[in-house]
This record gives sequence, C-alpha cells and structure tokens, in this order.
Amino acid sequence: MAPQYASKLIYGNEVSDWQERLNTDRMRRERAERAKRIMREHGIPALLEANSANIRYLTGLKGFNYPMCRYTLFFADHDPVMYEHSGHFHQMPDQAPWITEWRPARAWLTAACGIEAAKDEARQFAADIHDELKSRGLLNEKIGFSAFDGIAREALTNAGVKNLVDFSLVMKEIRKIKTADEIDCLKTAAAIVEGVWYSIWENAKPGVRDTQLSGVATKAGYDMGAESAPPGGWRSGPSTFDRGFHQSSRLLQTGDLLYGSLCGLTYQGYATCTYRTFIVGRKPNAKELDWYKRVKDSIDGVIDAIKPGATTADAAKHFPPASSWGYDEECEVLASEIGHGIGLTQGSTNYDIPIINRQWSLNYPQVFEEGMTIAIESREGETRVGGVRLENMVVVTKDGAEIMDHFPREEILVAPR
Repeated sequence: MAPQYASKLIYGNEVSDWQERLNTDRMRRERAERAKRIMREHGIPALLEANSANIRYLTGLKGFNYPMCRYTLFFADHDPVMYEHSGHFHQMPDQAPWITEWRPARAWLTAACGIEAAKDEARQFAADIHDELKSRGLLNEKIGFSAFDGIAREALTNAGVKNLVDFSLVMKEIRKIKTADEIDCLKTAAAIVEGVWYSIWENAKPGVRDTQLSGVATKAGYDMGAESAPPGGWRSGPSTFDRGFHQSSRLLQTGDLLYGSLCGLTYQGYATCTYRTFIVGRKPNAKELDWYKRVKDSIDGVIDAIKPGATTADAAKHFPPASSWGYDEECEVLASEIGHGIGLTQGSTNYDIPIINRQWSLNYPQVFEEGMTIAIESREGETRVGGVRLENMVVVTKDGAEIMDHFPREEILVAPR
C-alpha cells in the first residue's frame, strides 16, 4: 500500500493579523498543562530540569546551551521558577512575560573552575532550591531531577533535598504526544527542508566539495525561515556505505551517489530528520536501483504498519536483519536503520518515544498513539562502492501514519537538476 501524505499547511511561517496561524501561546500552555498532568499522575509535584530542549518545552524559553548553565524549577501546581544564565537573566523578563519568577542561575561550568569552586557553587545552588521547595511545602515530596551531574545531586542531598527521582523517562512520556501546534511546527520545518533539498539538487555537480554543499544547505535553510539550519552530513561516492564519517571535503565526481542528513533544521525548536539520495551526472544503474527499491519498500512497510494500537514490533519486522549485510548483531546498525520520535530539540538530537528497530522492538514493543511524530530511515549498499538512504517524517493519525515531508522520494534523483 502506498504511504499517505499529511495535509499541507495553508499558512506561512511569518506572523499575520488576518489568518489564524501557529498559536504559540496555546502551544506553550498546552505543553505545560500536559507536563503538569503527568507529573501529578506520577506523584511528582516539582521538577528540577537542566536540559535545554526540555526547558523550552516546559517554559517556552530558549537560551545558552551549555550543560547546567540554566535550569527551571517547574511545579505541578505553582508557577515555574526560571534560573537563567547571565545576560539572558537581564534581557528576558520583559520579553517573556508568561514567566513571572526569575532567578540568576548558579553554574560551575562542568567543574572547569576546579572541584572546590564547583562544590562551593553547588552548595549555594542547592540552598536556593531548598528554600524554594520549603516555601511551597514541598521539601519532603518527590522531586524530579534531570540533566544535572553528581556534584549537583550531592549538594542537594547535603542541603536536605533528599527525595530526588530521575525524571528523564517521565519527560519522554510527556513529550511523546504532540499538540496540533507542535505538529504544525514540524510540518513547517519539513516544508523549509524541502527547499533545502531542492537547493542541493541544483548544486550537486562534479567538482563541488561536500563542504560547499554544507554552505548551500545552511544558507537555504536560513533564507527560508529556519530558526537553526545545520550544514547537513554529506557523504558521497565510496563513503556512502555504511554511513560513517562525513564533511571530508571530498570532490564530487561523475557517477557518485550522494546523500545528506538534513537533521536538526528547526522551526520554533522543532527539528527535521530526513535523508534523500542523489546521483551525480548520470542515471542510476540496475544495482543502484535495486538498492533503493529495497530501502523504499522497507520504509513503506514500516509506515504502513504504524497505526494507533499497533506496536513497534509490528513495524520493526519490515526492516531487514543486520545479518543481511553479514553483521553479527543488531547494534551494528543502530540509528542507521531505525524509526525514532522527533520533536523539540536544541543543540543536539533528542529522540522522542517511540523507537522502531529490530534490536529492541521485537522483544520490548511500544504502542503507537495518535499524535506521535516519527522519522523512519534505512539504507542499502556495498562497502566502498556506494550506498543509498531514505528518511521520512510521519505523524500518527487515527487512520495511520502520514508523511509530512513532500520532497520526491520515489527514486534516486539525478543531479544537478
């Protein structure tokens, strides 16, 4: 069965007074409400969170992406307290009026200041958190704790904040179902990345270096309104199988296969994860066409199996086993042949629930739910000869999975266009 495509947006990525478009106030509110509801279900009234993407999910704020330089104390039944880094602390209170409680963040720069200085700063950090929890009568309750180091945990325990629980899995549960506005953010990001693919298609020709394609990708992404536009991971010719190093400054040559990972291009923080395959200066031969057909058939099978109530085991069986390439274990294709949740990110890839692969899904299946957003990718080829890749972004609807990225996927694209 041919995959179905998601409906395209009827609005652009700019602000308008005459048309209802992305509603950021509603998105912030609905994300926070979902987080609070699930915190209550787990009996966790407060969360101390330092992961930048999760801070943005909870508060709508983005900022400096250095470990533990900024954090939030987020409550199930109180307004959040934002501990912000340096200049952001001074700049943001009047720019983000939905946050009413601001404090300067105490950070020890991953102990680059020396262990004694780090412990002293952490002691002050812990005292601040202790006082905020005590003032709300929460000191003896379970406190969610995420993306901090052992220095922070020890300092909090010494300060009397002892009931710390790892919140990372709860945060995964919170983020797995996307609101309508979150889905629209991903659709917008997918529309932008289609334009980036087109720019690559026009510029991939003999004599061009893969690093030049990086510049093309970044410029095109920003020109079309991306919040962030990474260069993409370009592999060509004999380095296309199995996926490994990229950005080698290799010159494209006639007959080369070429693909890139346009992953991490964001709109409102929501990130793409897509691959397409091109061939430089000639039509693909029979072997290359067969490789691509196998990849596309596999991904189509995975997409067709994604329905609310079905499981990742139902989908994962459509991926070929690692032994197909003579590999001994499924871990040898981890993240090369996979479906993974996509959503809000900052600075690095953060996989949301679910994961689809033969390594875990067959024995530990996860249930698909309406509102999940997933990227599905696979590859095929021959070592030091060449390889092909394809990745699509899908949203799970009540009727099944629909593809959000509309750029051509039916065949290897001959470049330049």
